[in-house]
Parts: sequence; structure tokens; C-alpha cells
Amino acid sequence: MQVTRRGFSLGIDRLGELVFLSMKVQGKLTHDDYSLMTPMIDSALKGVGDEKVKALVDLTEMQGWDLRAAWDDFKMGLSHGREFEKIAIIGHEKWQDFIAKVGSWFMSGKIKRFDSEEDAINWLAEEPTE
Repeated sequence: MQVTRRGFSLGIDRLGELVFLSMKVQGKLTHDDYSLMTPMIDSALKGVGDEKVKALVDLTEMQGWDLRAAWDDFKMGLSHGREFEKIAIIGHEKWQDFIAKVGSWFMSGKIKRFDSEEDAINWLAEEPTE
């Protein structure tokens, strides 16, 4: 029997002074996955208050969404787009660059894709240059 993992993990990580929301996605996400994930993300962000959040999203094992899940992702982005300072996406696929570009239209912070976790974390740790 071949086992195919699908879903997500969500956590809060700390590296020195850097604190960030971390998420890893595996397989092809469905509407049912978003039904579980959305309240968790809502709850995690509610406790932050007025602080801007940094996030690390690992999409290296993601295979996409079904249509309804893509709509769920869009709605979540609209709902929480102002709460993020930076979102670093780790992935190796060209479509992930497109996700980062489209996502940047709906959030006040920055979003960028990286090939390596180290580069993504270094970018999250950088102080704003504005």
C-alpha cells in the first residue's frame, strides 16, 4: 500500500529574536483541509494583537489545490492580508512564483519565494529598510 500524505502543519517558531508563524503543506489541498486550517490560523493571529506577523510557508511538498480550496485560500488572504509583515515561501516550482506575485496584491506586507529555508529565514530576520 502506498501512503500519500496530504494536509498541513502549523506552528510558531523562534530562532534567536526572530519569532514567526510556520506552516508546511503537503499534497493537494481540499476545501476540507481549509475548513480545519482556517480556524487554526484565525486563532493564532487573534492572539497577536497589533503586531505584524512574519511567516514561513513550506510548499516544497505541495501539489496544488482543488478549485474550492483555491477559493478558500483567496478568501483567507483577503481576511488576513493586513496582518503580515513578511511571508517567505519555500518552494521549487514556477507556479509558486505566481502565487507570491498574486498574494502580494492582497496583503500590506511583502511576500517572496525562496529555494532554501536558510535564505527564507534570513530574509524574514532582516530589519525593514524603509
